[in-house]
Amino acid sequence: MHSVKVGYVASAVSRALCSSGIHHGELIKVSACCGVRCSVSQTRYYRAAPAPEEGETVIRVPRATQRRVDSVKQTRGQLKVNTIKAGKLLIQSKYPDLNQSAAYTHGKFEELTLCTQGWKHNKSFGDYFSINNVKTVAPFVAEHTHEGDEQKAPATFHNLRICKPLVEALDSINITHPTTVQLQTIPKVMKGHNVLCAAETGSGKTLSYLLPLVHRLHGDKEESDACAAAGSARKIRAVVLVPSRELAEQVAAVSRALCAPLGLKTSTVGGGRGVGHIKMVFKKDHPDVLVATPGALTKALRRRCLDLSELSFFVVDEADTMFDPSFSDMLADILLHASIARDPKETRGPGHKAQLLVVGATFPGGVGEVLGQVTDLGSLVVIKSKMLHHLMPHVKQSFLKVRGADKILELNQALKLLHQKKGGGGVATLVFCNKSATVNWLGYSLDEMGVRHARLQGEMPAAVRAGIFRSFQKAGQADVLVCTDIASRGLDTSRVGLVVNYDAPESHTDYIHRAGRVGRAGGVEDGEVLSFITHPWDVELVQKIETAARRRTSLPGMESDIREPKAKEVEMEAEE
Repeated sequence: MHSVKVGYVASAVSRALCSSGIHHGELIKVSACCGVRCSVSQTRYYRAAPAPEEGETVIRVPRATQRRVDSVKQTRGQLKVNTIKAGKLLIQSKYPDLNQSAAYTHGKFEELTLCTQGWKHNKSFGDYFSINNVKTVAPFVAEHTHEGDEQKAPATFHNLRICKPLVEALDSINITHPTTVQLQTIPKVMKGHNVLCAAETGSGKTLSYLLPLVHRLHGDKEESDACAAAGSARKIRAVVLVPSRELAEQVAAVSRALCAPLGLKTSTVGGGRGVGHIKMVFKKDHPDVLVATPGALTKALRRRCLDLSELSFFVVDEADTMFDPSFSDMLADILLHASIARDPKETRGPGHKAQLLVVGATFPGGVGEVLGQVTDLGSLVVIKSKMLHHLMPHVKQSFLKVRGADKILELNQALKLLHQKKGGGGVATLVFCNKSATVNWLGYSLDEMGVRHARLQGEMPAAVRAGIFRSFQKAGQADVLVCTDIASRGLDTSRVGLVVNYDAPESHTDYIHRAGRVGRAGGVEDGEVLSFITHPWDVELVQKIETAARRRTSLPGMESDIREPKAKEVEMEAEE
């Protein structure tokens, strides 16, 4: 009871003195005695607060809370690492304190501060950051750019023992030096190995399998001609399987350029044409090289239009798409019609078996389940690029958080800047959308703005799609192609200087393929990728891309090995 009185008296005295104008620097001493029997004097010290002004709100923070806040501020100050050093920037953000220099390397357990950390909030619209190109030359051709290395001459196709007519055909299209992936793949194919090649987009994978294929078919041409003269029907000797009609036409065009000087024939068969067209392709002499899509080839096999018993090569291009569940069943059925070799010795001599070549820009999933049924995975030679599943260091990649209604204006601005930078025509732009309806709507909007463009999407007839892409590849035609992901797989876009992701890609694989349309071998230099980020679910993908760029690692969640049994692996050596 006495203690309650003491507290009440002390607080009352404090309020009285404070109202009398005593400043906070003065101390107030209050003593109380608990009657006669109280032998201990209880003393309390108070620091008077300054008198608040009229209308002013006073908020008192508990001391424990204030100490905790001060402790957090002190800790954050100690852990903050300066990621900016002298030199070129790797990450360039709207906020300079989030930049990262190309010379800075994050520790394995170091916590990252991302530019996209708050991009799920509505107030983040208008934020942006860029992953700058820290190299001027693509990694797959960098080994030919060393100026001080006079002792080691650049490798040529003569060193790979390619026949002279093929080398002359390559010289006619200004291809004189093989890329890194070609230097690694061609010798293995020439020795008869089954090969799985996974390398970054634009690194010359098509020539890495077509050159040894045509070289060997040319060497066996005399035997094939002798069989034809004896009255037996000519049979197909090589099959290249691709996921789309546009890619089939492109691969066939490259094959014809290589086969024409050697007297070899190349044909294509794709879906969307009907059974009558498929029968017409095989009505006359069968071609030496057949480029086909899975659906059309399955129809031809069911109607016994062709025989794969004397096949020498079976190539699966764009393997990540071909081993997808939408194609894997058809692929497994086709492979059962061909006799695939299990050893390099089985690819030569009478009764030879087909050599299997699997090629892709990302490591395909489900390889073991499909190929394990037709060949020995232990004998499959895996060739992986050092930059597999990495962001391209020679291409600038920008990300802009923008509202959906503002994307068309940002796209128009980007097209104007490209036109000013490149000084007119000749440089093309690819604009990727996720749906065919978006392609059509965006096309109408560009028409209203007076932008000359073409559209490409999967709902168009096959003949129309083929004509549109051929016209886009020719300079002087439409310099803007609005398309779905149908144009992101394998198609040669050497004159493209800008890729715009109007809709953010749905996966890392889609982003790698879209961004791979620029920075290709023999293509436009200083290519750029611009991505519009609108929805919260797009932010998570961009955060993983930014993390991979800051740590200089591969994109997460992508397979890089064949599952059991483990295959023999050959890592591509990077030139220092």
